[in-house]
Amino acid sequence: MTLLRDHDLARAFDHASNTYDRLTAMNPGYRSGLLHSARRLRLPRGGAGLHLLDLGCGTGASTRALLKAAPYAQITAVDASSGMLERALTKPWPARVRFLHLTAEELHTIGRGPFDAALAAYLFRNVTDPDGVLAAVRALLRPGGRLAVHEYSLSGSLAHRTLWNAVCRGVIIPAGSLTGDRDLYHHLWRSVLTFDTAAAFASRLARAGFAEVRTLPVAGWQTGIVHTFLARTGSPSAKAPVS
Repeated sequence: MTLLRDHDLARAFDHASNTYDRLTAMNPGYRSGLLHSARRLRLPRGGAGLHLLDLGCGTGASTRALLKAAPYAQITAVDASSGMLERALTKPWPARVRFLHLTAEELHTIGRGPFDAALAAYLFRNVTDPDGVLAAVRALLRPGGRLAVHEYSLSGSLAHRTLWNAVCRGVIIPAGSLTGDRDLYHHLWRSVLTFDTAAAFASRLARAGFAEVRTLPVAGWQTGIVHTFLARTGSPSAKAPVS
């Protein structure tokens, strides 16, 4: 099976939107991992006076993580799936959180920013031009702005690859099949196998002009499968609004 891309992938997420929260809730550490990655941005003063970008917000789990990590920040959350955004909008949000229906490739049209920091969760496997999206994100961030990428990116270890295959074949794809979303969860399985390893994605960030690139593990069964990637715009010596 080929990977889903662009409008086909957005439509698959639209179809899965009504059951997506229930399925992700079955994943131990899904929400706590997002929160940990958001907190790794180390935003000062609870985010007061900062404008944050949540890229690929889905049904709002990553937005909620950002809001918990920076409860006083202004947050702009974007996603390509109208169905996922509709689910996000059924949840209670403060007025300083705004959702926009945009693909990652349309970021240059956002008309907002610059942003002090950005979180991109489970996004870069799913875009056709990850380097182009990284360039767009970098252009939207202030000098010294912080980026956190929370992503399925295998360590390169055969053990972690084997575990991912077993979890997908035994749990993720069967569960997705029960909701009529087998193609989406088959895409999830294959997209992780074909995406950058953690070391390769860190190198991609550096090539895109990001500085101070770090790769940190996510705890629990996802160790070696999901990583947080941290980076800043500008030179390592640039003064940043986050610490």
